[in-house]
Amino acid sequence: MYMRYFKRPMDFVLSLIAIIVLSPVMLVVSILVRTKLGSPVIFKQKRPGLNEKVFTMYKFRTMTDGKDENGDLLPDGIRLTKFGRFLRNTSLDELPELFNILKGDMSIIGPRPLLVKYLPLYNEHQKHRHDVKPGLSGLAQISGRNAISWEDKFNLDVEYVDSVSFIGDWKIILSTLKKVLIREGISSNTTVTMEPFRGTIGMKE
Repeated sequence: MYMRYFKRPMDFVLSLIAIIVLSPVMLVVSILVRTKLGSPVIFKQKRPGLNEKVFTMYKFRTMTDGKDENGDLLPDGIRLTKFGRFLRNTSLDELPELFNILKGDMSIIGPRPLLVKYLPLYNEHQKHRHDVKPGLSGLAQISGRNAISWEDKFNLDVEYVDSVSFIGDWKIILSTLKKVLIREGISSNTTVTMEPFRGTIGMKE
C-alpha cells in the first residue's frame, strides 16, 4: 500500500519543499561552480531507473574537462578539484537530483542510479535493484556508500527492494542526514570515488 499510494506523493512533497528551502544554496553553488569549474554548471548523464528505463540525471559539476596530449580526459583524481571534492564530501553536488525526484524519475529513497554500461553486468539477483525507482539515498549509502564493495552494495540494494516501508524510508532519511553531516563513506579505499563495476563472479543468481 505504501509503494502504491503513498511513496510517490511523499517524494513529490518532500522534493518540492527541499527545492524551495534549498534554492538559495543551489543558487550559490551554481555561481561557484560556474566561477571555479566553468560551464556547464549542471552535469547530465543517462542512468537506468525503474525497470531499467533510462533517464537523464542531474548533478552539479565537480570535475574539470582536463585532457592529456591525446585529447583523452585525465584521471578522475586529477580532474576532481578541491572545490569539487568539497561538493562531493558535503553531497551538495547531489542537490539537482531533487528535480529528478519532482519529475518522477527518482525517489527520495532507493538504490542509487548507476551507469548504463553496468546493465549487462548484473546477475539475476542484482537486477532486482531496478524493481523500484532509484533514490537520492538508500540503504547502501547509509551502510558505507562508496567505502563498501560492489557486492555488499548490491546486496543492500536488493534487501531494500524486498522490504520497502514508510518507517524504513524515514530511518534511511534520518540516517542519511547524519552521514552527510559527518561526511562518512564518500570515497572508496583506493580511488577518489568508486572503482568501476566489472561484474561479479560466484554471486547467487
